Amino acid sequence: MMENLKSLTEIPDLRKRILFTLLMLAVYRLGSFVPTPGINPDVLAQALSGLGGTLFGLLSMFSGGSLNRLTVFALGIMPYITASIILPLLGVVSPTLEKLQKEGELGRKKITEYTRWMTVGLSMFQAFGISIALQKETSANVPLVSHPGLGFTLTTVLTLTTGAVFVMWLGEQITARGIGNGMSLLIFAGIGGGLPKAIGNLYQNVFVTRTWSFPVVFLLLAFMLVVVAFIVFVERGERRIPIQYAKRIVGRKVLGGVSTHLPLKVNSGGVMPIIFAVSILTFPQTIALFAGSQGQGAFVRVLNWFKTAFGWGEPLYTLTYVILIIFFAHFYLSIIYNPDEVADNVRKQGGFIPGIRPGKRTADHLDDVLTKITWVGGLYLALIALIPEVMLAGMRLNHLPVWLGGAWFDSNLPGWLLHGLNINFYFGGTSLLIVVGVAMDTIQQVEAQLIMRHYEGFLKKGRVRGRRAAS
Repeated sequence: MMENLKSLTEIPDLRKRILFTLLMLAVYRLGSFVPTPGINPDVLAQALSGLGGTLFGLLSMFSGGSLNRLTVFALGIMPYITASIILPLLGVVSPTLEKLQKEGELGRKKITEYTRWMTVGLSMFQAFGISIALQKETSANVPLVSHPGLGFTLTTVLTLTTGAVFVMWLGEQITARGIGNGMSLLIFAGIGGGLPKAIGNLYQNVFVTRTWSFPVVFLLLAFMLVVVAFIVFVERGERRIPIQYAKRIVGRKVLGGVSTHLPLKVNSGGVMPIIFAVSILTFPQTIALFAGSQGQGAFVRVLNWFKTAFGWGEPLYTLTYVILIIFFAHFYLSIIYNPDEVADNVRKQGGFIPGIRPGKRTADHLDDVLTKITWVGGLYLALIALIPEVMLAGMRLNHLPVWLGGAWFDSNLPGWLLHGLNINFYFGGTSLLIVVGVAMDTIQQVEAQLIMRHYEGFLKKGRVRGRRAAS
């Protein structure tokens, strides 16, 4: 192990990439403590103290606590991710975007440019909604904003938008000049940055306030290990498609005639479908913050119903969350994997799937297999994402109308399932999935760099396979 770690520093290019990645992550963490001007921090802490077990708490975890502290990086990477979702969806209805998607590298560069500009627009919209909501917030009759007005609104919009654009730039730089996927690593750094505080809270609950007993802590840690093992098992799961290569004679050499396989990952999208789903669910929250809920009228009543129905743990929120995760599992797969291109490459190399004709039939077969295993991957992601929700808020099926069985659920299901265990455990299912998935991705990329330079892999046995299907 020490020799493998030493080899990381012996390759100049790899050493520079690792140091650059660590430097960019350090800059990101430093920016997570620069406060937005004009806000009373004591009132802010009091106003947000009860939002840990909500969607707001999940978003704050993704940003490393920046949203909870309303720093310059409060919006984090979410506006960029949302823009990355919207543009491919618009490509279905926009001939111009559809044409760009088919133009190869030049088209991708243009779409990336559009994504950046859309990120700026979304960041300004979300920052404006946050600034309006902050000026309405008070705690014990003390306003959150010391000097509300147009000046504070413009300052907040400028600060948060600039922070979001800078975070986007950091992620792109890590992807281009560092190791791993920049956007995933920024989220990973945000979650990891909250680990010391989580350990402090755990010590406080066990030894100071004695809120949790030792058996409860032991069960939580055992449950976390089981979830980690389950995540690793599924993340490394794949469907192997057999490929047979025909013999070819090139000069005096006979090439081909070998059998191999094409690995298709069960979860090709990694954690991105969950992040996509969360980014979409932030829009109703932003609109609610912008519009407010005070006063009378049909619009206010609809808004209040909307906020209640899509509250953390409510049945409609949970159902929408699961549907979005499964949808984005298929959607992200369609972005990163093209069965027609893979089938064409296999055909050009003289390969074929036994029993399947090369060309269109092979592409259809690959697409059918990918669709089936992605359903499994989507359900797995939904299960992992619901773990923290059940631990904190429960499923709340008893809130359903009577005609949907709300009273029956209230009478027949256990209370811990309906109302949650009220255990705010930092490393829930989503955070564990991100931490484990990003760590596996990064190790795999480091291994690829070592093997490419004729070094032994970082892990000699049981190497971590990549998340994306080989093509």
